[in-house]
Amino acid sequence: MRDLLRRRRMWRRRPELKRSYDVVIIGAGSHGLATAYYLRRHGITDVAILDRSYIGSGAAGRNTTILRSNYKTPEGARFYDASVRLYEGLGAELDFNLLFSRRGHLTLAHSDRALAVMANRAEVNRLEGIDSRLIGPDRVAELAPTMYVGPDTTYPIMGALHHPPGGIIRHDAVVWGLARGADEGGAEIHPHTEVTGLRREGDRITAVETGRGTVAAGTVLNCTAGWSTLLCDMAGVRLPITTHILQACVTEPVKPFLDVVVVSSQMHVYISQSDRGEFVMGSEIEPWTTYRMQNTLNFLQDLTRHTLELFPQLERARLLRAWAGLCDISPDYSPILGRTEVENFHVSAGWGTYGFKAAPIVGRTLAELVATGRTPELIAPFALERFHTDELVSELAAAAVSH
Repeated sequence: MRDLLRRRRMWRRRPELKRSYDVVIIGAGSHGLATAYYLRRHGITDVAILDRSYIGSGAAGRNTTILRSNYKTPEGARFYDASVRLYEGLGAELDFNLLFSRRGHLTLAHSDRALAVMANRAEVNRLEGIDSRLIGPDRVAELAPTMYVGPDTTYPIMGALHHPPGGIIRHDAVVWGLARGADEGGAEIHPHTEVTGLRREGDRITAVETGRGTVAAGTVLNCTAGWSTLLCDMAGVRLPITTHILQACVTEPVKPFLDVVVVSSQMHVYISQSDRGEFVMGSEIEPWTTYRMQNTLNFLQDLTRHTLELFPQLERARLLRAWAGLCDISPDYSPILGRTEVENFHVSAGWGTYGFKAAPIVGRTLAELVATGRTPELIAPFALERFHTDELVSELAAAAVSH
């Protein structure tokens, strides 16, 4: 019976901490687990993944599962396109059903100015080989026939940016699949192991202090999303980041009638229907900085009002639950990825509301950085030093609604 239970477990039970590891990853979410998974390809298996709670308890388990690569800057579009392409084959690679569903992604335009912005994004995307195009209201109605597109709405739909490769994927499955893959590669997963301090000597982190003891580390990676500034403070590294909460909610299952992801920046709403029939909905980040992950009545009122303008047939649908997560926002709305001023301390931070869709490419590029000591070209534009050299990668227009 014991052997049977061992075979049924997707990863090993939490072991005792060793005295040292070649690599210590702080944060057992999609980024930390993906990095550990890809490190095995470089022959690096002496890896510990630490998390203060259970795996996927942070942003990886609190997002709305949307994948896309239709960003505004060439750097951002290339980066997220590489991630979406990895996601497409990740389920087969992990031998784990990630429930990936390519549905297409519609970013609605309600004004002439919004149409101009969408046209610009479409051209940037197409120059990078990404399928993205501006379409009119008639085509919008064909792609989302159950959405109300009449002229008497508060926000008339004048067109949309159509991104066919966009879709959804099950976030829990991604976390579990990556955890199993990292575990099979030799990495140790240590949930409920809070990091309490980082010992720094000169330009290196020599040890990681936890509630279960202190471990020496060759390389340390901070993959903690909303808590990234707190961890970096321990290392003496300042990040230009503010932390906000993002709220979302889900309805009871209803018969399927929406097979495309719908986003409206002006209405501050994004909507998709899961494979189980639930409508997953979210809005923009809250304007105040906080670590209190509590839902607000204003969020539910505004979100449901705008959702019903697009889908009045949901009027009697009941909400099952609502939740909030932490978002770390950088000044240019692009991530901070790679090296810091501390030689062996790297970060994956500043993701705001769009880190989940980047998990595979973050893992692959950070693993390459750790193994070779060289920053991959794909992530070079997102270095922390860009805020000192004034080489920002502004994604504000493409991240104007939080998904």
